[in-house]
Amino acid sequence: MRVTAAAPPAKETHLVTPPTRHRKFASRLVAVVAGAAALALVTAGCTSSSTSTTTSGDGGTLNWASGQDPTSWDPVVDGSGAVFRVTSLAYASLTTTNEKGEAEPALAKSWKYNSDGTQVTFTLRSGLKFSDGTALDSTAVKDYFVRAQTQKTSALVGEGISVIKSIDTPDATSVVMNLSQPDYQIPLVVAERVGQITNPKYTTAQLAQKPEGAGPFKAVTVVPGSKAVFVKNPNYWDAKDIHIKNVNVSFGVDPTQVVSGLQSGVYNFADLAASQAKSAKAAGLDVVVQPGFNATNLSVNTTIAPFNNPKVLEAVQYAVNRKQIVDQADFGYGTPAYEPFPSNYIAYDKGSANKYPYNPKKAKQLLAEAGYPNGFSVTFTVGTLVPTAENELLQAQLKAVGINATLKVDPNWATSFFAKKLPISTYGTTGRDSPVQTLQAHFGATGALNSSGKDGGAAYQAAISKALATPLTSPDYQKNIQAATAAGMATTGLIFTDTLPNLFVKTKAVSSIPKIPAKVTWTGVTISGS
Repeated sequence: MRVTAAAPPAKETHLVTPPTRHRKFASRLVAVVAGAAALALVTAGCTSSSTSTTTSGDGGTLNWASGQDPTSWDPVVDGSGAVFRVTSLAYASLTTTNEKGEAEPALAKSWKYNSDGTQVTFTLRSGLKFSDGTALDSTAVKDYFVRAQTQKTSALVGEGISVIKSIDTPDATSVVMNLSQPDYQIPLVVAERVGQITNPKYTTAQLAQKPEGAGPFKAVTVVPGSKAVFVKNPNYWDAKDIHIKNVNVSFGVDPTQVVSGLQSGVYNFADLAASQAKSAKAAGLDVVVQPGFNATNLSVNTTIAPFNNPKVLEAVQYAVNRKQIVDQADFGYGTPAYEPFPSNYIAYDKGSANKYPYNPKKAKQLLAEAGYPNGFSVTFTVGTLVPTAENELLQAQLKAVGINATLKVDPNWATSFFAKKLPISTYGTTGRDSPVQTLQAHFGATGALNSSGKDGGAAYQAAISKALATPLTSPDYQKNIQAATAAGMATTGLIFTDTLPNLFVKTKAVSSIPKIPAKVTWTGVTISGS
């Protein structure tokens, strides 16, 4: 089976564009408007030397206020899905996705599976180069995936690549992945967050400080926690469709200062908190509602008492008032969520939707049946991924049925969360391009987002294996992927609450952004008046 951009499989048209959740700004409130203005001046002063790297008709500077500051610029190390929208400035992936969520060529111009789905061969474009001019060949791709699988600090170990048992490189443009089982999801798995190929000339320590890839832009300066400056990369495989000459990214921007920053001309593009969307519209700015795969959940650890009692878990499920969360915390942009996929996505399981409608009376009854007629107390430890307003609403909803959840904001929350040590918490995910990868992350025994670390059981494992072994073009694909979703939801302690689209704001000088789910791509985007 060969998949190309020119002729996407008819069945994959079911992968419709979903509206989902935006990862919120970091909580740091840093006054950076003056600093960003200085950055723009500095960049203007240093870009004359980069003019030769742009083609005729290119121009304009993107000044982006981003809420996603990479902890490392090495995509193998930084596991945040939202951060990959920033790192994709410097890195190109093996494949990409289109508006329907279908896999399309990028560094690889095509791919083909063997007859039983246990081997996939990616054919790279000829003459690929990293931004420093180094050849990007099959050996570089192999080195990247081996590092992603074996590096101790890798955040990609459980991200759909463990099935790759070896990689052959018979020539400079052929990457042959030998798989331990049939897996037709690989072209989606490597579409961005897992497939951002790094330059093997640089160590992970060097990559942590400054990205070195083959993306549409080349990093010039990176100041951790403050700014990153890029210029157009003439070696990018699709450089002819990149019309922006310079990119200045500012980090740590106070979300309440974003609108004024765009009005004053300091920025022309920014991540936008839902709470600021009304102000942005009133200011005459363009609010960009970008589709995504985001979902927020109340993460319950079913290995810790009293949540190991099925009646207690069921009580918590009935205690959650999703409509209240959407109405009060999402500012008109959210929708209730019952599973990790939006309702118009191919993997969405209708049977799991609204299975536990809000019913506080029933929640109290279940607690009494479980031996807690007077409720119980628990520490509700959270980080900053989920907005304070939503955490506080969930705390109040639990209290209303007798669960006294003491809210604790822990800056080191992630350590305990990923170690499966918290009885109850919240998490917001940006999702994955591969639906099976999303399911494995949430419901697999080694899944990073599986709050209990419990195996989904024989039915779940069988459903996942069947979904993996189903070609994306098969008429059975939708049925099998939905069955896998249902199997995962049947045993999980994750209680999904709401979704939001990815929200951005731009000035009218920036042209329309392509509606690629979960991504921000600059292909074809122009900036006028710069």
